[in-house]
Formats: sequence, C-alpha cells, structure tokens
Amino acid sequence: MNLIISTLQMISLEIAELVGSRHDKVKQSIERLANHGTIQLPPVRKVENKQSNSPNRFTEVYMFQGEQGKRDSIIVVAQLCPEFTARLVDRWQQLEQEKLLGFNPNDEIAVLENLLQEKKHNKELTHKIEEMKPDVAALERIARSDDAMCVTDAAKQLQLRPKDLFDFLSENKWIYRRLGSPWIAYQDKIQQGLIEHKVTTITHTNGINETKTQVRITPKGIAKLAKLSNLEIAA
Repeated sequence: MNLIISTLQMISLEIAELVGSRHDKVKQSIERLANHGTIQLPPVRKVENKQSNSPNRFTEVYMFQGEQGKRDSIIVVAQLCPEFTARLVDRWQQLEQEKLLGFNPNDEIAVLENLLQEKKHNKELTHKIEEMKPDVAALERIARSDDAMCVTDAAKQLQLRPKDLFDFLSENKWIYRRLGSPWIAYQDKIQQGLIEHKVTTITHTNGINETKTQVRITPKGIAKLAKLSNLEIAA
C-alpha cells in the first residue's frame, strides 16, 4: 500500500524556540550557511509570532520542508547549539508520526511499517550529526575567507602556529622544497584546487628581472585543513 503524506514543514521561529536562541540570530546563521552553499536558502513566509510584543505580530520566517529541509535545519542547529541536535531530530520524528497517524489509512500494518522506517531513518540521521560537526566548524573558520592566502596567514585562520602548519603540509605531501629553494606545492594538490602558486616578477634597479614564487592555500584548501586540524594538527 502506498501512503501519500503531505510534506513536513518546520519554521526558523520554531528552531529558535527549540534551541533557546533569538530568532534573528537563527536567521543570520541560515543566511550565512546558504551564502557559502552549505544549505539551500529556504523560502520565506510570514507567520504570527505570539511571543512578539510589537503591534505587528507577524514576522518573516524561513520554512524548512521535506528531506532537504530536515538536513539543512540539522546543520543550522549543529552550528548554533550542537547539544540541541538530538532535540531537533526528535521534533522532526514527532512531526512525521503525527502526519502518519493523522492520515488514518485503513491498513494499520502499513502505518506501523512506516513508523518503524522513520525511526530507523532518524537513528541514522542522529548518527550522521557527529560527522557534520567538523564540516560546520570548518565552514565557520573560513566564513571570512574569499581568496588564497600564504601559509602564515592560513595558520592564523586555522588558529595554529605557522611552524606546525608548515610541518603538517610537508609531512602530508602538500608542499616540499629543495635546499635553498622556496616551498613548492605537490602537483596533485594543485589539481585538487587546494594550493596554488603566486608568481611575482620584481625588476631591480639594474634592470634585471627576478621571479619569486609563493605557495598559497585556497579557500578549498583552508576548508580541508580545518577539518583535518580537528584530528591531526596540535594547536
């Protein structure tokens, strides 16, 4: 038997209430993550805010819908208050069960099967939350990074000592150098878009041109290192 169940919805105002945060802060987090392509920007709706003391009791909210909305809302909460992610998953499960029970099909076995399937799905979803946390932390660290940067500046962005980052990059075959030569990136890291070379030509007063090469870490490389630093680099 096929059950037709309407799309589940949750608004940003409800998320703010679940995590005990201000609604405007929740909306800012949603917009920041959407700007970085981590989540899809949800549609905007106007709803009545019963907690508002303003004469205009209606407020604009973001509407999370369906599986995409569930995924994106969990990422938002994992950034705001990681300890509340389980509470959010419970809320989604409650909404799903209410939809199933409210549909009231004749085949009760089908209802039970769907409830069991949703329970299994939410258990898997809860398990994936821990995997999301390093990604969220990494994105927060590069939130203000738009261009490639030198290794020293990248170390500051990652809250590491420059020496530790140079050592890590060298030991893990991101960069290398020969005696008396500048650091050079491994070709595979360049092809992956993690590192690039900045080539600068300097003209001396005697008319001789000198070319200098500098290894620079791209935003993609910073994101990769931010996740690795949680596990492998000692700050």
